[in-house]
Amino acid sequence: MADFEYDIIVVGAGHAGCEAASAAARMGSRTLLITMDMNTIGQMSCNPAVGGIAKGQIVREIDALGGQMGIVTDRSAIQFRMLNLSKGPAMWSPRSQSDRKQFIQQWIKRLTTTDNLYIWQDEVVHLLIDNQSNSSSSDANHPTVSGVVTRLGVQFKARAVILTNGTFLSGLLHFGRTQLPGGRIAEKASIGLTEQLVTLGFAAHRMKTGTPARLDKRSIDFSAMQEQQGDNTEQKFSFLPSVRRELKQMSCYITYTNPDTHAILRRGLPDSPLYNGQIQSIGPRYCPSIETKIVTFADKDQHQLFLEPEGVDSNEYYVNGFSSSMPWQIQLEALHSVRGLEHCVMYRPGYAIEYDYFDPTQLHATLETKLVHNLFFAGQINGTTGYEEAAGQGIIAGINAHQSINGGRPLVLSRDESYIGVLIDDLTHKGVDEPYRMFTSRAEYRILLRQDNADERLTTLSYDLGLADAERYGLYTAKQDAKQRISTHLQSTSSATPACRALLEQQGYAASSAHGSLSEMLMRPNITLRDIIAIDSALQTLIGTLPDRQNEIIDSVEIDIKYSGYIARERMAADKLHRLDAIKIPADFRYNELQSLSTEARQKLTALQPKTIGDASRIPGVSPNDISVLLVLMGR
Repeated sequence: MADFEYDIIVVGAGHAGCEAASAAARMGSRTLLITMDMNTIGQMSCNPAVGGIAKGQIVREIDALGGQMGIVTDRSAIQFRMLNLSKGPAMWSPRSQSDRKQFIQQWIKRLTTTDNLYIWQDEVVHLLIDNQSNSSSSDANHPTVSGVVTRLGVQFKARAVILTNGTFLSGLLHFGRTQLPGGRIAEKASIGLTEQLVTLGFAAHRMKTGTPARLDKRSIDFSAMQEQQGDNTEQKFSFLPSVRRELKQMSCYITYTNPDTHAILRRGLPDSPLYNGQIQSIGPRYCPSIETKIVTFADKDQHQLFLEPEGVDSNEYYVNGFSSSMPWQIQLEALHSVRGLEHCVMYRPGYAIEYDYFDPTQLHATLETKLVHNLFFAGQINGTTGYEEAAGQGIIAGINAHQSINGGRPLVLSRDESYIGVLIDDLTHKGVDEPYRMFTSRAEYRILLRQDNADERLTTLSYDLGLADAERYGLYTAKQDAKQRISTHLQSTSSATPACRALLEQQGYAASSAHGSLSEMLMRPNITLRDIIAIDSALQTLIGTLPDRQNEIIDSVEIDIKYSGYIARERMAADKLHRLDAIKIPADFRYNELQSLSTEARQKLTALQPKTIGDASRIPGVSPNDISVLLVLMGR
């Protein structure tokens, strides 16, 4: 540490911080990652799993951009499943159980071997602010961040700072009526930053999340539960062929609560922080605690629980579905009433945690704050929840911090380019009133945003920025070339052959319908590309020349052809949105003087100051009629 000056400082080494620091350093910025404990870098604070509905798409997007989460997850995976396979490919979502210790070790290995990246173990308690702005933008009167001060009194200078503090800002843990300050169990809270940010004009609020008890594997009767194995495939998150799942694969187990469980939990409600007034902040609606479930769904006799392994060499099991802040005695008694857990031994109880976050409408789409130049926020500090949402913000913040201090073009992903784009657009335009979690339903262009085509959407963008390396880009272009050769063969080859007629009859179609190209034949519901490959020797030869990603390429070609009509329709809708995004609104536009706008629209537009008509159209409370008024005033 001979030098205390850096290009970028990242505060916090959770999922957002790890991706931010890694991206900034690999793009060429001298980067310092500050964490309170180097042994918990990339810690999975809650369940030992990555991905899931919509979240899996985000992880594949991070990987396509050249990020690390997909690689770390694959190399620590102990179970992989592709969810929603009974639905269309827009809904397919990868999910992986991880070995918690291996996940951390993989992150530590990647960060400590990254050029330009340095790590300092300490707590940041204060930001250094230069009141002389270096910006030439319309808000140039705002101050600029210039570094940080740590608990040890060390001063580090930087041209940009990224805050990724997770649940540590003024964190408070709840175990029944017992309260302990902390960011996670046995880890202290971070005090000081919130107070300083509020004095700078930031609006701070509180949120709540929770986690369940951890149990000793040796005390669980798995024979009384339903086993849930992973997929017997080589599927994974990373698009890189060199990254493989190598750890022993393990099963999860399913059991259920019952009326006795619910009776015990109801008896503990007077001591529940959620119901005795102790917790006032808002928790995640879609991932409720077990006490919330028995109150909200009082008519249900049972709730499903998943017993998830914490690792290959660990006896620890995570009880997914039993998040609780009840007194530990009630938690243990209730668990003992569950089939298979009658004699379970608890390593530690569940708990709730309250923490500070900041209104994300105070951010630009780059995740730079509007009030302080070159200060970026990413992760739960923005009101989100989930490892994947945090990591997606982290990589964008890391990229844009590097671009900002080097005068480069910022990366702002649109809603039709990525789930990460949907996430950030929602945060910066709509704000949050509960912990934000990504769902496929939040994306209006989800047929465009499939997990299988993340590389096609994002790798070229990242390569042009200098993050995705030549190896990744070469693999991407090779895949695209292979897809093009297969598609060309399908489009130029007739289906009017005896083999095609036999295949059609086998699938219930009239043999006389064998006309047109193989591509047209593939669009029939019961015909797959593998069916066609089996009867086409020329196509078999072509497939045999492909690299070792044959299944990935075959699936991608089939989806593109079968869903081509839906894809084209969504692309047309997305292009309309881009036309609105191209219409700029003057920075000094006076909405309050326009009586033709609704009162709510005037208030929202004045507060958020959208830069384009497209931005304005996505603000809650701004109606289509308000947009029409603005279009007229813009001369459109």
